[in-house]
Amino acid sequence: MDSVFLLWHVREVRDSERELLIGVYSTELDAKAAIERVRAKPGFVDYPDGFQIHSYALNHDGWTEGFISTTHGK
Repeated sequence: MDSVFLLWHVREVRDSERELLIGVYSTELDAKAAIERVRAKPGFVDYPDGFQIHSYALNHDGWTEGFISTTHGK
């Protein structure tokens, strides 16, 4: 297995995105089956177009450039 499939549900709330990781699956077909299992559940039923499946490579660095930390309110 070279990659996994992440199933997200994303929706807009007051000018920002709310992202919910539903699960990680070994095949895209498994991720699509999960959509069918949760599609009618509370919340998801109100945002049926929010499902996204993303392939993610295993054993691969996803963020390699470091980061900057900022302090708010000082």
